[in-house]
Amino acid sequence: MTELLKGVEIEWKTLGEVAELRRGRVISKEDLAKNIGYYPVYSSQTAKNGEIGKINTFDFDGEFVNWTTDGANAGTVFYRKGKFSITNVSGLIKLNNSSKLNYKFLFYWLSIEAKKHVYSGMGNPKLMSNQVEKIRIPIPPTFVQTEIVRILDTFTTLTAELTAELKAELTARQKQYNYYRDKLLTFKDDEVEWKALGEILHRTKGTKITASKMKEIHKNNAPLKIFAGGKTFALVNFDDIPEKDINREPSIIVKSRGIIEFEYYDKPFSHKNEMWSYHSKDGSINIKYVYYFLKTKELHFQNIGSKMQMPQIATPDTDKFIIPIPSLSIQNRIVQILDKFDALTNSITEGLPREIALRQKQYEYYRNLLLDFPKVQE
Repeated sequence: MTELLKGVEIEWKTLGEVAELRRGRVISKEDLAKNIGYYPVYSSQTAKNGEIGKINTFDFDGEFVNWTTDGANAGTVFYRKGKFSITNVSGLIKLNNSSKLNYKFLFYWLSIEAKKHVYSGMGNPKLMSNQVEKIRIPIPPTFVQTEIVRILDTFTTLTAELTAELKAELTARQKQYNYYRDKLLTFKDDEVEWKALGEILHRTKGTKITASKMKEIHKNNAPLKIFAGGKTFALVNFDDIPEKDINREPSIIVKSRGIIEFEYYDKPFSHKNEMWSYHSKDGSINIKYVYYFLKTKELHFQNIGSKMQMPQIATPDTDKFIIPIPSLSIQNRIVQILDKFDALTNSITEGLPREIALRQKQYEYYRNLLLDFPKVQE
């Protein structure tokens, strides 16, 4: 970078001085459904490069930089080229003179800078045009911009290819694990006894607590975990909730609303009271065996829940669900095998995302290094 900038003057201007900023328009799901076509519509999401559908008209044609104005992804920046439209939670940057400032160079610069200007007050992150236009932009000579873009484009491609390979490996390992788990947990009707969960397990209630209260009493590294829907939880002290609401048995937690799934936990815990959990009534059932079996049946319960406006299941759906009960020695053997397989898969599951994150950090490091221009006093 030092060699590239040797003897070069860097001009600094605000984005409002070098570009015109626009907003998108409201494009509803009905609009998307009624006007299916070839031209992408971009919104505030980051999946699929921000695309939410395609319609038969377009609002913009050419080269632009696009940013997300509202929500969790506010400040996310995209490079756009071609015919497309954007929704009202997106902004668009059109350069006054693209021969002096390269769109791709601007995109890479704003990928670093835009997030710094997001306002998160009132709980809804925003990056509006009046803030974006104040962002200061370095303008080196065009040959410097072109070389930086070339390097970063190459690095972006290599990072994307490696990430795709790692994700494919992760998917293959998870499929392999699911195959052997399902095979181990498949029984013929006359091979084993079949019983309802309500017959063999004890069902427990949770604690009455709101999401805001969970946030309020959460303490990092506290010993008691309170589960909510999805991946949400709070760590609290034992005296933060009533003793009667604390479960100290290895259990299966039934996440019964929204994302319907099962989770195994073997430390003291509680959960929100719209959920419930199961643990063994006596030593004849290995609760982790039941957990592994129920994981193979999550789609069954998700299908039941999908009949409601808000996906959810009720206690009879699980209480009356019949599962195979082999001997305790077979249950233990299945758990032993699946625990080992699970540990191996999880080590890969944890290792590969870590590798993906490392590659992304490496890319960001070199991007930031390439775009580290000496600043002048305002």
